[in-house]
Amino acid sequence: MATVKEVLGKLNLGTSVAEFDEDLENYFVETNVFREFVRDRVDIIAGDKGTGKTAIYRFINKRHADIPELKGVTIIPAFNPSGNPIFTKLTERSTLGEGDYVLLWKSYILSLVGNTVIANDPLLVGSDLDNMLRALGLRAEVVAPKPIFSRILDQIPNFLRWKSAEMQFSLTEAGLPQISPKVEFASDAPDKMVERKIPAEDAFVVLERAMQSSGVRAWVTFDRLDEAFQGHAEIEVTALRALLRTYLDLTEFESFKLKLFLRRDLFRRVTSTGFVNLTHINAKKLEIIWDEEDLLNLLVRRMRENKDFIADIDAAKLSDLEMFNRIFPDQVDFGLRKPKTWVWIMRRGRDGNDVKPPRNLIDLIKFSREAQLPKEDRDPRQLTDETIIESESLRKGLSQLSESRVNDTLLAEAGLLSPAIAKFRDGKAEHNAESLSDVLGVTIAEVKNAIKPLLELGFLEDIKGTYKVPTLYREGLGITQGKAFQVEGDNDDEE
Repeated sequence: MATVKEVLGKLNLGTSVAEFDEDLENYFVETNVFREFVRDRVDIIAGDKGTGKTAIYRFINKRHADIPELKGVTIIPAFNPSGNPIFTKLTERSTLGEGDYVLLWKSYILSLVGNTVIANDPLLVGSDLDNMLRALGLRAEVVAPKPIFSRILDQIPNFLRWKSAEMQFSLTEAGLPQISPKVEFASDAPDKMVERKIPAEDAFVVLERAMQSSGVRAWVTFDRLDEAFQGHAEIEVTALRALLRTYLDLTEFESFKLKLFLRRDLFRRVTSTGFVNLTHINAKKLEIIWDEEDLLNLLVRRMRENKDFIADIDAAKLSDLEMFNRIFPDQVDFGLRKPKTWVWIMRRGRDGNDVKPPRNLIDLIKFSREAQLPKEDRDPRQLTDETIIESESLRKGLSQLSESRVNDTLLAEAGLLSPAIAKFRDGKAEHNAESLSDVLGVTIAEVKNAIKPLLELGFLEDIKGTYKVPTLYREGLGITQGKAFQVEGDNDDEE
């Protein structure tokens, strides 16, 4: 009979980071967000870190030929999936005006899509689209996001003024960018150069006509936007507001569409100061929300990819919940009022906004498996009907998950809120207005405004007038269960 250690050695859950998971498509869960996206009912996917934005992009990019709704659609990534995000180059320059960023995004999209279309259809060489791109200095032989974006930046070094002596950039009275190139169009005299004013919008009309003539439809996908501007909040907000405006400006075209993957808090920050036509954007935006059944299915799908593991525990015919119960104990903390293990995991893998990212679930189980293996070295067990991953290993896994999420998610995204979060370190988990006043060093009257961003971040949770730090972040910050204030007759929270 196999040992528990031998069986656990055959369990590989992959990586929780979609960018590095080569087997992602094998256990990808087709959620409602995914289905609405591929049906072209939404263009903007918003979700917290680890909720699966990049997973959706990667699955579509790899398997779009097998998805009926995407038949005939070319997926054009506007970013580099690995390495330093190409848009980071914008942080190496002074902050520009929103209108300048709009022109930059439009130039980039025009060049990326236009060159892709020409590369896929040799009959377009010498067409109006080809000639226009050459006149604008946007024609590229190497069609990839990084060289094309770099080329855009190199050609417009001084606040996006075209460097070519034959190019002029100006703004119309309405504030729209206008380009004045010399463009060669088909005419009775093919060698005649015709100087024309071409507003950026008209350049996209030329692109649209070329795509229609070739029968091409394309989705231009943007991801990793939250990584591109870290530490440069002013550039981040202005550049991404411009990208959203560019999205709105280009919705009139049918042959190509922009598809954006944005972190939810970043979207909120970009639009919080007011955004004209935000309702139009929200109408085409969908937020990723995982229900517990989909999370369980995601976990079990990954487990089922390990054929030898499934065979050893005789689980091939088990349902998702039966599979889970075969591996984990009935309860982590024993008692009549204590939750079942799955509920325990769900409560502890969530933030203050009740967001339960798949990344937290996968990492918790991976950490728990790693904690169980040394125990099997010390006290080997034969594989029987006993629990495979025990309660103590789940507790250790939670501790490691908490430390990881505090450092790689909470503090990484907190920015200027990090000092405020640090003040909770080594304290109690539950607060009222008075204790928050003491912790944050503000008056009671100022507490509400002081904690608003902490609530939005999911670091605090409002529960009937008191405020709790979610279990997810407690051990990583040395925060212990209980109240930071005294109320006669009250008991500590059971979490």
